[in-house]
Amino acid sequence: MKAKDGYLEIPSLKGKVSDAEWQARVDLAACYRLVDIYGLSDMIANHISARIPGEEGVYLINPYGMMYEEITASSLLKIDFSGKVLGGPDFGSLGYGVNRAGAVIHSAVHEARHDVGCVLHTHSWASMAVSSLECGVLPLNQTSMRFLKIAYHDYEGVVLLDTEKASLVKDLGNNNVLMLRNHGALVAGVTIGETFNWMHRLELSCYAQLAAMACNSPMVKVSERVLEETWKNYQASTRRRFGDLEWPALIRKLDRTDPTYKN
Repeated sequence: MKAKDGYLEIPSLKGKVSDAEWQARVDLAACYRLVDIYGLSDMIANHISARIPGEEGVYLINPYGMMYEEITASSLLKIDFSGKVLGGPDFGSLGYGVNRAGAVIHSAVHEARHDVGCVLHTHSWASMAVSSLECGVLPLNQTSMRFLKIAYHDYEGVVLLDTEKASLVKDLGNNNVLMLRNHGALVAGVTIGETFNWMHRLELSCYAQLAAMACNSPMVKVSERVLEETWKNYQASTRRRFGDLEWPALIRKLDRTDPTYKN
């Protein structure tokens, strides 16, 4: 595969896959670009995955070797829960395939949680720092009160073995957020837009917590009653789905700046 003007020349899959798969590819590619724009990417590392509506046992994920800023709809790989590549471009001598840790983590969640349409994992500096703190994410402000009741997964080493799937799934439970201790963060949502929203707000909470803790000054305490009431206001039963309002606006942002994600 050749590169031209800094872009890999990847043939378009539009019209060669189902309409549902193509739309999932476009939205997932958009998510990769947005994760990079908002400072959450880690060069070629980490991964975001999405189900293909109407298809069981498969999902889309990034090829291991491409930067988030260059991910396109046609560059994404379609794989099954065993990590086998079922569709996507031929990267030729580059040999780009699936990140093993990505295959283990994402297949574990998608196979166990049929309500989850997208899974996003990051190694941002803020989430890595908070994941290393015994206290975890603290409900210090309105935004972080959304994360009053999230899940935690103890570090077991680089996630390369299928044997870790069981503990990942058990620790995630029915939650949307799993802090991977001494590692980073993982969020899961029904839609790609919702999932990006979860991660964006989690990242803001981590930034704010680290900034507050760095001041070495007593923190204002909020009553348990208010914490609980605020958390309830963030639940699906009390509000519209996260991301529904801003996702179209974020897509417009990408279309104004660099619409190549749709290629």
